[in-house]
Amino acid sequence: MSGAPRVRSMNVADSELRPVLGPAGNKARSLHTRKPLRKVEKTPEIAAEEKKAPASPVAASPPLLHSVSDPSVLQLLHSSLSLNASCSSDASSDSSFHSRASTGRITRTSCTTSRRKQCVSKPKNVVSDSELASPPDTSPAKKRCSWVTPNADPCYAAFHDEEWGVPVHDDKKLFEFLVLSGALAELTWPAIISKRHMFREVFFDFDPAAVMKLKEKKITAPGSPACSLLTEPKLRAIIENARQISKIIDEFGTFDKYIWSFVNHKPIVSRFRYPRQVPVKTPKADVISKDLVRRGFRSVGPTVIYSFMQVAGITNDHLINCFRFEECIDAAAGSKEDGIQTKAEERKAKDMIDSGLVTAMDDLSFSEE
Repeated sequence: MSGAPRVRSMNVADSELRPVLGPAGNKARSLHTRKPLRKVEKTPEIAAEEKKAPASPVAASPPLLHSVSDPSVLQLLHSSLSLNASCSSDASSDSSFHSRASTGRITRTSCTTSRRKQCVSKPKNVVSDSELASPPDTSPAKKRCSWVTPNADPCYAAFHDEEWGVPVHDDKKLFEFLVLSGALAELTWPAIISKRHMFREVFFDFDPAAVMKLKEKKITAPGSPACSLLTEPKLRAIIENARQISKIIDEFGTFDKYIWSFVNHKPIVSRFRYPRQVPVKTPKADVISKDLVRRGFRSVGPTVIYSFMQVAGITNDHLINCFRFEECIDAAAGSKEDGIQTKAEERKAKDMIDSGLVTAMDDLSFSEE
C-alpha cells in the first residue's frame, strides 16, 4: 500500500508537502525536524517468527504529536479528534442495540433481557394445611353421559347420577315425573330441578288424590306460586291428569301396573354409544301417548312420554360408556326380584287365608253335625 496522500499547503511553497491525517492519528511532523527513516534490516529468524505469529488486533498507539503551527493542520487535527470521539460513542452504543435491516427495528439486547429475567418468575405452588393433611384424590373421575358436561349444574349432575333412568314403581313418583316431563316444553331439566321444591309444595308432593281437588281458578290466579312455574294450560293439564290417574288406579289397582304393562314390566335397554343415536320419540312412546289421550290426559305427546319413559327408567337410555348404565340394569334386576318376592309373599298369605277359611268351614260343619 502506498503512503498517505499529500496535499499542498497554501502557506508554504509548492515544493513543501504535508501528509493528511490517517486512521492511526496525526503522523505529520515539522518540516524542519523531519528526519529520514533508517531502514532496519531484519534477520531471517525474526522474519520467520513474524510470519508464524498472528497479527495483533490491537492497533499500535499513535505517535506523540509535535507542535504544529500550521492552522490547516490544526483544523484537521480537531476534526479527527471529534470523529474519533463519535466513533467511540457509536461503538459503545452498538453493544446495547442491534439494528435489523429487514424490519427496520432497533431492539435492546443486554438491558431488556436482564430486565425480563428479573421480572419473569415462575409461579410458586402454595399448598394449604388442609391439602397437606389430606392426601390428594387419585381416583379416576366417573364417566357420565356426554350431555352432562363438567360445567353442568351440580343439581343436574346429581339428578343424572341418582334418579335419571332408575326404574320407578311408586305412583306419586311416576306422577311427579310425568308432570316434570310435561314441563320440559317450557323449561330445561336444570331449571326444573332447581324449582323442584316449589313443584312439590304447589302440588302436595304429587299426590293424585290431593291434586285432583285443586281449584283451577285458584291455582291459575295471577300472582299465585303455580303461575311462576308454568303457564295456565299446563297447570290445568296437571289437574286433569291427576283425575285420570285416579281413574286408572281404580281400574288397574296402581298407575305403576298400567304404565309398566306397555313394556311387559321390563325396562327397555337401548345400548346407545353416541348421543346422536338417542331418539326424541319411539313407536312405543307413540302407543302410550295415544292410549293416555284416549283416556282424557292432556299434554302427553310422544316426545313428552318418551322423556317420561327415560326419567322413570321404563327405558334405559344411558350411554354404554356411562357408569350409570350398568347400575340401572342392576337396579332393574333388583326391583324385579323384589317384585317377585312380594308376589310370592302375597300368594303365600293368600294361601294361608284360604286354608284358614277352609278349616273354619270344616269346623262349622262338624259342629252342626
